[in-house]
Amino acid sequence: MGAPRAIISDIHGNLAAFMAVLGDIAAQEITDIVCLGDVVGYGPEPAECVEVAAARCRVTLCGNHDAAVSGVAFGFNRYAREAIDWTRRQLKPGVLALPSTRKRWEFLTSLPHRFEEDGALYVHGSPRDPVMEYIEEGDTADLGFGPSDKILKIFEALSGPCFVGHTHRPGVITQDYKWVGIGALPNGEYVLEPGQKAIVNVGSVGQPRDEDRRACYVTFDGRLVRYRRVEYDYNRTREKMLAIPELDPRLGDRLEEGR
Repeated sequence: MGAPRAIISDIHGNLAAFMAVLGDIAAQEITDIVCLGDVVGYGPEPAECVEVAAARCRVTLCGNHDAAVSGVAFGFNRYAREAIDWTRRQLKPGVLALPSTRKRWEFLTSLPHRFEEDGALYVHGSPRDPVMEYIEEGDTADLGFGPSDKILKIFEALSGPCFVGHTHRPGVITQDYKWVGIGALPNGEYVLEPGQKAIVNVGSVGQPRDEDRRACYVTFDGRLVRYRRVEYDYNRTREKMLAIPELDPRLGDRLEEGR
């Protein structure tokens, strides 16, 4: 086993959650951080989150919200699209923009779509479509005909473990195509044997959706995946969101329930 790294995803402009997670990572004396994308979207502090990601994460990948902010918001519901439009206005440099604003925008618009290291693949969505494709728990359902064609083809694209975010729902899909939620993992841990395929959803830092409002991420030392849940002041983020008319109140309210 090597030195552990932290793998985070889906910060979504939630600076309070981001800083709480970074504090938890630092307390474990971990300095290597890989971010799987969606630094922005939904949350009230996109500029601050981009700056912190640029400074603290060794690798930051492109998520679908990051791509939409720097391009066109396609395939989003109205609330997400309105948040993306507002976020773009906060980040996109104007004619008289400061160099720091331009640097921040350049970072966001040049994020890579995938990262591979030591036999592991890191993407936001899936190995087939790193930015947009969701891998859901339902994709593992066996309706009497064996694994779905989707999950079979996703695993065919792998040679080892793959770390993803995107759904905001933490859990592991094993190499026999079974979904194991975080609650079913003893001590929140999962061991990856050498050469074993698995898809590890690391959950969300800034907008958990597994009915646990605590921020979620994992550490990984090349063999052991360990889930971490971190308390943060969600009301701070919620109040900031409620003060921004362009952000629908439901985007802030859902932080309390983790959904």
